[in-house]
This record gives sequence, C-alpha cells and structure tokens, in this order.
Amino acid sequence: MIIIRKSGDRGHANHGWLDSYHTFSFANYYDPAHMGFRSLRVINEDRIAPGKGFPTHPHRDMEIISYVAAGSLAHKDSLGNTEVIGASGIQRFSAGTGITHSEFNPSQTEPTHLLQIWILPERQGLTPGYEQKEFPAATKRGQWRKLASRDASLGSVLIHQDAELYATLLAANEERTYELQLGRHAWIQVVQGDLTLNGHPLQAGDGAAVSNETDLHLKAATDAEILLFDLA
Repeated sequence: MIIIRKSGDRGHANHGWLDSYHTFSFANYYDPAHMGFRSLRVINEDRIAPGKGFPTHPHRDMEIISYVAAGSLAHKDSLGNTEVIGASGIQRFSAGTGITHSEFNPSQTEPTHLLQIWILPERQGLTPGYEQKEFPAATKRGQWRKLASRDASLGSVLIHQDAELYATLLAANEERTYELQLGRHAWIQVVQGDLTLNGHPLQAGDGAAVSNETDLHLKAATDAEILLFDLA
C-alpha cells in the first residue's frame, strides 16, 4: 500500500524570514490525520532568508536531523558545539534529557534550503549528543547512501531508534530500486525533481507512506533528489 502526501496539501507557515512546509502536524498546524508515520514525527521543509534563523530554544526526548539541500546552516548548542553545515551535510542531535540550540543562515546573500526531521527515540531520558557529517553528491549517485541508522553503520550518523535514513540522486530517466524487508515500512520524501514510485507520480515536496510492499521502484522524469526512511 502506498499513500501519497502531496506537497500542496502540507501545512504552510510563512514568517517572512522563514518559509516552512509541514508534512505532519507541527506548531500551529494541526491535522489529526497527519501526526507522523511510525517513529517519524516531523518533516519540515524550511527555507531561511539570508542572515536569519531560529533563536536559542529547547528540545528534549527527540532525535533531530537537519538535511541541508542548498546553502548552509550554522548551529550552536548548550553542549558547546558551534558548527556550520554545508549543502548535502547532515546534522543529528539527540535531545534526550534536554538541550538548547540555535540555528541560522550564515550567508548574507543566499537562502538556506533544508529538511528538518524529527524521529521519536526508542526510550526517553537519553544523554544529549551531537554529530554531523558531509555526504557529497558523488556518494549518492548510483546507490542509496545510508545517512543515519541505529548502529551508525557504513559511516552514517547514529540515531536511537530502529530506523534508517537513505538518500539518492537520480538523473533524468534513471531508475533505482529498494528492497523493503517483510514487516518494515518506508517513507519517501522528494527533495527535488519529478519521478514515479511504483507508477505513482511524485514531484518536489511530495511524500509517500509505504506499507505491505517489498519492492520499491523509482524512475526519474527529471534530475531528482530523494530521501528514504526505512522504519519498523
């Protein structure tokens, strides 16, 4: 079963400095039919204006991933981390018992385009932690590049949940498959481009919830960038 979540059906908030689309209920956007999928709780597609950003704010008991699609993101937190993530970079922090952080666009000329992802942890009260890595475009071509996992395998960042996050880049007319193990679920999020998923047309911003399927087949109509979540 594949259920499509169209880009235009997402929640939307434009604060001037921040233009954000919410795949699932978030902040002032509430839809009881879209509260998350399995352990995946938030996918916000954010565009942050040059020189703007989120002031210091708290989180707890959540695995939070920022995937930078274009531009850069500056991060500062209560653990003492001060970092800048470039395009194709990924940042993970486990909020655990509590963490505060700020993030902003350090460029004075270019916007930042990112996906902010929240995954429910397998247990509460974890020790807060931070990690970031770069995954250049070349590592996502011709394969599913593992970005995050429970065991930090293949150079992925560590998340405290039975979930894996992959990314791939497809050229126009290129095809890619993914074998989903029996009993597992998937969420596909299109970052850029147009493609089909098992014959279902998808475009930038669209998502798809997948259950009771084993073979996922993607075919790109244009150059495309896709995230895939493999979920318990």
